[in-house]
This record gives sequence, structure tokens and C-alpha cells, in this order.
Amino acid sequence: MSGMIPQSFIDDLLDRIDIVDTVDSRVKLKKTGKNYSACCPFHDEKTPSFTVSPDKQFYYCFGCGASGNALGFVMDYERLSFPEAIESLARVAGLTVPREVQTEAQAKREQERKSIYSLLEKADEFYQQQLRHHPSKHMAVNYLKGRGLDGKTAKDYGVGFAPPGWDNLLKNLANNDEDKHLLIEGGMLIHHENDKKLYDRFRHRIMFPIRDIRGRVIGFGGRVLGDDKPKYLNSPETPVFHKGQELYGLYEARQAYRDLPRLLVVEGYMDVVSLAQFGIRYGVATLGTACGEDHLDKAFKYTNEVVFCFDGDKAGRSAAHRALEASLTTMADGRTVKFLFLPEGEDPDTLVRQIGPEKFERMIELAVPLEDFLFDAVAEGLNIRTMEGRATFSKRAAPMLDKLPKSVFRELMFENLATRTGLSRNILQDLVLEAAKNPEPKPEPIKEPAKPVVREPIKTAPKQVHIQQAIQPPSGQSQAPQQQEDPGWASYYHNEYDTEAPPPNYDEFYSGHHSRSAVAESASPWNSASNRMLITPARKAVALLASSPSLAALEADYVGWLDNSDPDIQTLGRLLKVLHERPHYNFSHLIGYWRGIYGEEETERLAKIAGSDLLQAASALAITREDKAAKANYDNEAAFKGCLEALHRQQNQKKSADSLEKLKNTDFTQLSKAEREQLVRAALANKTPQD
Repeated sequence: MSGMIPQSFIDDLLDRIDIVDTVDSRVKLKKTGKNYSACCPFHDEKTPSFTVSPDKQFYYCFGCGASGNALGFVMDYERLSFPEAIESLARVAGLTVPREVQTEAQAKREQERKSIYSLLEKADEFYQQQLRHHPSKHMAVNYLKGRGLDGKTAKDYGVGFAPPGWDNLLKNLANNDEDKHLLIEGGMLIHHENDKKLYDRFRHRIMFPIRDIRGRVIGFGGRVLGDDKPKYLNSPETPVFHKGQELYGLYEARQAYRDLPRLLVVEGYMDVVSLAQFGIRYGVATLGTACGEDHLDKAFKYTNEVVFCFDGDKAGRSAAHRALEASLTTMADGRTVKFLFLPEGEDPDTLVRQIGPEKFERMIELAVPLEDFLFDAVAEGLNIRTMEGRATFSKRAAPMLDKLPKSVFRELMFENLATRTGLSRNILQDLVLEAAKNPEPKPEPIKEPAKPVVREPIKTAPKQVHIQQAIQPPSGQSQAPQQQEDPGWASYYHNEYDTEAPPPNYDEFYSGHHSRSAVAESASPWNSASNRMLITPARKAVALLASSPSLAALEADYVGWLDNSDPDIQTLGRLLKVLHERPHYNFSHLIGYWRGIYGEEETERLAKIAGSDLLQAASALAITREDKAAKANYDNEAAFKGCLEALHRQQNQKKSADSLEKLKNTDFTQLSKAEREQLVRAALANKTPQD
């Protein structure tokens, strides 16, 4: 029975695994003093900036910021999930991964998921068998031949046939009520309770199995043989299939290449399969939704380059704008996003047959980089040779660039904008703040009077900049024309029983980027280039604890820090708590524990605080200088105590400020002399000599 991997086993595994051996078996390391170094495997570089510390069992790259322990390295380098990485390291250590016993409800859910996977595999076999043996198979075979698809490629991608009729799959796979229930849960059968009808979801369609990254069938896409509607029909959301996170063809692409050169995001299943037939096996397609941040996060786990491929018409441009939106927040250093626009009326399937794979791949290589497309899109309708045009251009572009994560790429983009407009970086930052406080009103969506729009326009949250309002597309571009057969990604797919395909939720991509705390952080002197080595008391305390866990004994009270609203102080409290409970933990243990308890994002945050400051400090301390005493060691204990004292002062100052504010707003005429004196004493109780 599967279950959670015990934390004690993860701790023991990390004790047995040496990070130097783990990394060196994949990336050749060179001894440099106490540590080891190499060119970073996670971004391109000529001078080694990737450091592995055997003492801390920790790696850090000064170039791209990648960091973690042996487990994190295997996950990132091999692109494995957390359990898969545990299994991989356990095999090296000669250990068997134990599992904690599940509750009855957990075991039941897990068993149901396994049964759904099993029935979906059987459904896949059934559809492929129908393509070979059903009396109506000639309709499907003739259609595929007419599209130029050969049998080998069809077999590689598991292409099948759902024959005409309402209960073919039902009769073949649903042997009992439990099977019927699982097929409904897996999205293969439709149950209308009012009419008490149960029938196949997919009928008279070419079938494309959708596989997860492990190769398991998790759903299907069906394409009509003629001009019926809907053209494409996907499986609905199920316990094993979430279309907002999956990419059709990703499993097959990973099977075709040891190192994926790129991923080409196209619109339909047939485009993916046809490109594969011509040797371009890195095509993928989204499943009824616009390409979102989750799709890109998944794509960038397996390659550093994503190319979006669109029709060159208005609908294609509109889809490109939406893809650009999703890309902004994922553009970490070392990643590349491009945009390829095909001649109007062409799609990858037809074009690759006309010009051949060599010329098509050349088009992919010459696709428009994100930076060029972004600036071109923002400049639409503007004459940036004029001062007025440059002013408008700056106001549109600066808030969009602010969506980029902090990175070298972000800095270069702002420099590019400054060069194009002649404005300083400070002025551009002011434009970002102004846009956050006073967003432009979103233009009303343009509707065609004779054709009602099926989907509501995407709504943005207040005080957030939406790329569509920044670009302000010309009339007709804000929504795909409803009369076209393939109007772009937003409505390229359609679900018979869900009248609307899920719109991309861009609000969540941009939420929080212009909050008061974020603005304060960006304006803080801690973030300036000249002061980048400075660190707040809370972060310094976290970094010191990560480096020397024994310091936790100096602070017995962690509850007060846990209840604080500041995320860095909360992290300090969490570290103190776990180190009081597990005093034997080193930093490698902490990273493994953090990833399992608080998730990948919080783990990266902890590693960044610990790695960037401690390893840079360690490098500085290792330099031999004539003016440096032999015993000039850094006093971790004194530094940690100093951080705690500074934090206590901050807390007291805050309490004092709150009490003074209360004192200022109190009506003294309503209080007795004793009450007034008590209120004043409370206000002054936390004042420090510095105040």
C-alpha cells in the first residue's frame, strides 16, 4: 500500500548520501579549497560559478541562484518529482523506501485513482483496436490518410477511433456498477440523472490519448471526422486529469530526446502528430485552455526554450498576447520564449508538408524573441519617434516589465526600455508605482451586433495592469471572431456539456505584485546594487541558523516569532521550532524537511537566504590578506544574539508606536486619573533609549 514517505527515512537517506558524489556523478566537479566548483548545469556560463559545499551538504550557483541539497539537485537535474528523487537516491544508497500507513479514506481514494488509470488504459486499447477492426474503421483510416498521417506515427501516439454509437465503450468496459462509476469519474461516460441515461462521451471521433509525464493515460481528446461541432472534445476535469496543467505530447517529446532542444506549443493534436511524422518531435498542445503559467512551469522543467506557434491572423495575435502575459512571470534567467507566426490560413500540419521540416525548423529558430514581441506589441498604434509616443510607450511597457521576476533578464529589459525611451531607471520605476496606484480603465470589449459573444471578457482585479489594456489591440482583436472555424486558443476546443472553455485566470498571475509591501521592498536600500550584501536582522538570523543550527539553543522561545506577520520572522520561528525538536539536524536535513513540509517555493526561499549570503561570506572569509589576523573568525554566536536583540527592539518599537497611537486617539475626559496614568505607562513601557 502506498503512502507518505516518513521524514525519518528522508533524514537518514540524506545522512548516507554525499552531495559531492551525487553532483560529481552528473556534473564533473573540481576541488577549489574546502569546496568544489563547476560550470552550472542549470544555465549557460563559461566561468564556473556553481559551488558545492561538502561541509554543509549544499550547492549554490552565484550566477542563476540555483541552490539546495542532494535531493533538490537530483530533482532539478533529472527533472524528477519529490518521491521519484527519493527512490533514485535510495537505490544508490541500497535502501528500500518505506511508506507510512494511510487512513482508510486515503487508501480508498488512492485505490480509486489506480482503478481509473487502469480503465483509461483499457479505453486506450479499445480505441486503438476499433481503428483496426471496427466495421466503420475505413472512415477513420481514410480521414487519417487524407491528412497524410502514416501508420507508424499513429501507433507511436496511440491514435484510435471512437466508432459511431452511444454505448460502445460502455458495453465493452463497464462490467459492473463499480466500473460504471469509475468510467464516469474518469470522464469517459456521461450520466444524466434526470433522464437516467448513461452513454459514451466520445462518439465517431479520432481519439488521441493524453498521457502524463510518466506515460499513464489520464484523458482523451477527440477530433471529429467532418465539420461537426465541437471540432475538438476533451475529457473533463477528473481526479487524474487537470487540463490547465497538462501538455499533450510532452511525454512523447521526452521519449524522443534525451535533452529536449525546445518545446513548440501548437494549437491541435493533429499539428503535434504531423510534426512528429516529419521528425519534429518536440511539439506539444494545450488542452482546451490558453497556455498559462502552470503550463510554462511544467515546460521549463524539461527544456530552456519554449516557442509559441500561432496563425498570423487577428485571432492568432490575440492568442499570442495571452501567451505573452503568462510568460512574463516565468522568465527566469536562462529561459527563452519565442513567438512564431505562420502565414494566414496555414497551420503547422499543412505548412510543414509544403516547405519541408528543414525550412520549418529554420522558421522556428528565427522566431521572434519575447523581448522583441513585447516591445513591438506595446508600440502598436504609437509613433515612438515623438515625445508623446515615447511617453505613452513608457507608461504601457514599464508596468509589464515589472511582472518579470527579479533577475538579470529583468534588469536588461528595463535597460532596453530606458534606451528606447531615453528615460532613467528611476523614472521608469515611478511609472510602475503610478500604474499600481492609478490603473487605466479597461476598454469595453467590442461585440459584434449580429453574433453574440460566447465568453465573458477576462476581468482583472483592481489596481492591476492587464496586458490587453496596455497593448490596446485594434478593433476586433480583443476577442476572436466567432464566425471563424478556428478562432484561436480561447475557443479552439469546446466541451459539449460545458458551454465555456475555462478562461485563463490572469488575475492570480499578477496578484500581489503591486502591494504596498512589494513596493516598499523594491524601494528599500537593501535591494540596491551597492548594498546587496546587507541583510535584515530576521534574514541574517535565518542564515546564521542554517549555517550553524546549534545556535537555536540560544533562543528558547520560538512561539512569539511564529505568530509574527513578517514572513522572514515566521521562517525564523519555524527554524527554531524544528531545531528544538530535532537538534541533530544539519542544513541538508533542514532543506529536506522544508521541502516536505512547506513546499518547493518556501524551500527555494530558505535556500536563497542561506546560500547567497553565507556562501558569499564564506568566500570572502577564505581570502588570505596580510592585514587579517590568523584568528579573525566570524563570531556566529555574537552575531545571532545581535540579530535577536535587534528584532526585540523592533518589536518593542512597534508596540510602543501602537500604544502611542492609541494614546493619541483616546478621549482623556472619559478616563479617571488612574486610567490615564496606566495608559501612559503602557505607551512608554516599550520605549528604548534610542527612541
